Amino acid sequence: MTRVAIIGTGFGGLAAAVRLMQEGVTDLVLFEKSSDVGGVWRENTYPGAACDVPSHLYSLSFAPKADWTRRFAPQAEIHQYLRDVARDFGVLPHIRFGTEVHEAVFDETAGVWRLALAGGGEYEADVLIAATGQLSRPSTPAIPGLDRFEGTLFHSARWDHDHDLTGERVAVLGTGASAIQFVPAIAPRTASLAVFQRSAPYVLAKPDRAYQERAKKAFARFPGLLRLSREGNYFSNELRSLGFNTEPRLLFAHRAAYRRHLRRSVADPALREKLTPTDPMGCKRILMSNDWYQALQLPQVDVVTERIAEVRSRSIVTADGVEREVDTIVLGTGFAATEFLLPMRITGRGGRGLHEQWKDGASAYLGTVVPGFPNFFVLYGPNTNLGHNSIIVMLEAQVGWVVQAVRALGRGGRRWLDVRREVAEAFDAWVQERVGHTVFAGGCRSWYINEQGRNTQNWPASTLTFRRRLRRLRLEDFEPAPAPVPGGARAQD
Repeated sequence: MTRVAIIGTGFGGLAAAVRLMQEGVTDLVLFEKSSDVGGVWRENTYPGAACDVPSHLYSLSFAPKADWTRRFAPQAEIHQYLRDVARDFGVLPHIRFGTEVHEAVFDETAGVWRLALAGGGEYEADVLIAATGQLSRPSTPAIPGLDRFEGTLFHSARWDHDHDLTGERVAVLGTGASAIQFVPAIAPRTASLAVFQRSAPYVLAKPDRAYQERAKKAFARFPGLLRLSREGNYFSNELRSLGFNTEPRLLFAHRAAYRRHLRRSVADPALREKLTPTDPMGCKRILMSNDWYQALQLPQVDVVTERIAEVRSRSIVTADGVEREVDTIVLGTGFAATEFLLPMRITGRGGRGLHEQWKDGASAYLGTVVPGFPNFFVLYGPNTNLGHNSIIVMLEAQVGWVVQAVRALGRGGRRWLDVRREVAEAFDAWVQERVGHTVFAGGCRSWYINEQGRNTQNWPASTLTFRRRLRRLRLEDFEPAPAPVPGGARAQD
């Protein structure tokens, strides 16, 4: 029996567990450092948190939900959906909550992964699946004096719900996907709110609405309607791939929609100029909001475009010498997305560390497997992020491919699967060449690009292309491996 260890219980980890169990792989365990499932939807509880992908598409194909309350679901509802998936598909008994994996080492002699757990525990598995995602570690900016700030300081992904912002002088650092949701939620009750903007984002109107009861009943009674809604959203979004990955000029309709939204929302020409992006559209994440521009026009809100020079004990000083007194700083500065799988230590064949191999930037064949690391699979791995469609589509394609790999190992013909280095290198060369011609290569600073200037995040083609490439596991892409060892040792807790 193949033993599988999965790290993480977000969309990827739960999807992998369900699909493996449906294939008869029941000797599996999921390690979750928290006390609940949910991944980013458990962690990001900031005011206004919601999805910017339609609910019917931002859900697992094998677990459709007919009664989403809104077209774009709020955080709490998505989190509950993941709890329901874990319960309804029998995953909960396989989860070890409050257990963090510190290290994973591949034992070439036994052909197994040995995991070191927090608190000194150990575990042994034939297959290791990392489902920690790209957005799990909050990023803290390197600003002089930030560590000496004496007021309240927290990241949006670690929201301090016990701290009341009413009547406070608040500073928000960042104007990305999180900030455009929580700023409108907190701005009305602050005494003053300074929003520090490095570069203006493109913001479109969000076509959100509540689902009426009769619509939810129709989706439940006629599952075909729900599938039709999902597929309609999917193909509508998929058309945008041409603008992101082939010809950026095809985003002209989105640029026009952005300009119309800004013009209708902001009358003041000086503020409108501050909020006009200088980067090519799509180079950074395109955002959606119906209240971002309105919030920035409240009398107590100030959009600051000057660079922050330093943070003092109770104030922020910008490069123009202006000092602003603040009580609370909220970091809306995103995640260390390019630092895949840190701080875990993962060691493959020959004692080679994964992060040593990735020192110039992470890469993986089909975003999923890495040469020298047999039977190790990464979900939402390098170059699997999207700008135009739902990441759930990518995750399910990866999960289907991983299930094929586990099935091949379970048949007993192979001891491990280790992708050929030349295959992985050829794929990576293709990805980097293609991504260099996409809108993501427009020259802007974004979380897609690492310190070496390499795009380690984005998939440079359509999801249809990705799904086609992962439809069938090609055993010829992997190195010959020794036969299984009879009577291998069982897992140790």
